[in-house]
Amino acid sequence: MAISKNFSTVTIYLFALISGGIGILAYSPFDYWPVAFISAFGLLWLIITQSKKVALIGAFLWAVSYFSIGVNWVSVSMTQFGGVPEIVSYLAVLLLASYLALYPLLFTYLSQRFNLKNPWVLASLFSFTEYLREIVFTGFPWLQFGYTQIDSPFYGLAPITGVQGLTFFVILTSGYLVQIFCKWSEHKIIPHQPILVCIGILIFTAFTQLFTFVEDDTEKKSINISLIQGNIEQQMKWDPSYFNATLATYNRLITPLLGKSDVIIFPESAIPAKENDIVPILNQLDSLGRENHSEIILGTLYQENNQLFNSAVLLGDSNQPYNMSQAQRYNKHHLVPFGEYVPFGNLLDWMREVFILPINLARGNFIQPALNIANNSFNLAICYEIIFGDQVQQNQKQQQSDYLVTISNDAWFGTSSGPWQHLQMARMRALELGKPLIRATNTGITAFVDVNGQIIKQAPQFEATTLTQSMQPTKGTTPFTLLGHWLIYGISLMILVFSTFMNRGKNTK
Repeated sequence: MAISKNFSTVTIYLFALISGGIGILAYSPFDYWPVAFISAFGLLWLIITQSKKVALIGAFLWAVSYFSIGVNWVSVSMTQFGGVPEIVSYLAVLLLASYLALYPLLFTYLSQRFNLKNPWVLASLFSFTEYLREIVFTGFPWLQFGYTQIDSPFYGLAPITGVQGLTFFVILTSGYLVQIFCKWSEHKIIPHQPILVCIGILIFTAFTQLFTFVEDDTEKKSINISLIQGNIEQQMKWDPSYFNATLATYNRLITPLLGKSDVIIFPESAIPAKENDIVPILNQLDSLGRENHSEIILGTLYQENNQLFNSAVLLGDSNQPYNMSQAQRYNKHHLVPFGEYVPFGNLLDWMREVFILPINLARGNFIQPALNIANNSFNLAICYEIIFGDQVQQNQKQQQSDYLVTISNDAWFGTSSGPWQHLQMARMRALELGKPLIRATNTGITAFVDVNGQIIKQAPQFEATTLTQSMQPTKGTTPFTLLGHWLIYGISLMILVFSTFMNRGKNTK
């Protein structure tokens, strides 16, 4: 396009870096959701207006800037808790960002290769490259544009199409904004058609918030749920000399809750020892729970048949005393690469020393039974796996649980934006599935979230405290619960197929 002649290559690349880097402002804790459209505009402008070479280099710069700033919190865990030199940690972030940049780069290459400029086609193609980012090498679907819209007027699309549908919406809208900008810049006229289409898309999407798929289930009683935030410092958590202090902290926090709360939830791996080695402690906690009619979810490390699981076990079950092999439990399925296991077997086994990983954890099943507690069912996800909407959705479809529960330990990421981004993604699960979400963490952010993804109550970070809330189950099912992301993938596939046939028809004339 002629508009590209007005900018030097250096200016274009600088624009790519800036438009990618500002993307972080759309996510928590900043939450300036309109910035998502500006950032996406930058990527699409490169694709639509630039030559193949400039577009590919620009897209790579855009993506490296977007991801390296967006996931800079990775360096915190490496420097503060892994003893890695700061410069090495930044290089690791850059390496991760360069890998993640391959997906926007693929999107750009295919768009250029087939001369794709239609916003609907671009949004459809972007859906599939984001799908690849979610599954390749176990996936890393962090910083998907759809999450930025949870506090926007367009949040109502999530219960229908999930976060991928909101991402589709951001790319689609930004594509029309690029069209409007380019036509106005080139011809100095107001392009009425793309403006009207863009306004129509915005209005329609905003109206989706009027759809109601779930409501309070008044046939069921509300329950009092308490969350325990121990605020155990990561440097000391696994120090054997600090073990008794950890127990004392949790004892102090749980004692006032026993008998007053129906359910008490501890964070991920709350007691720093294998469950097999602390059975007497768990028996005592189990007895206290049953005597006071308070059931307890406790994050543990559970060993079975020489396999070690990141687990959550139920204590205080009124139906049976605690038995390690028979207790209701959930074993984490989606493990953190280089955090809970080293991928590619022995090939990268030398990295254990770098990432202080003593053992590869085992994976639980993809679909697991809900925990049945206080006449309610709870769909669990531990830490990192709450970002995988497909896993949570498929478990919810199978279980039809009353509540979503996620336990985590975000102490690894200090005061960075990581815990806030993590909470934002957890909130999206509540919105997609129309179920209240309960989040217990070690250092924060511990919170109760309603069916619209809005925070009901939140504990301050980095304080040893508890958080209690009366929660009401809901009834009803969102379209996303039934269909998952297949609805938006199906729509995207139909658009791509239709576009292909249309282009073939033009070429044969």
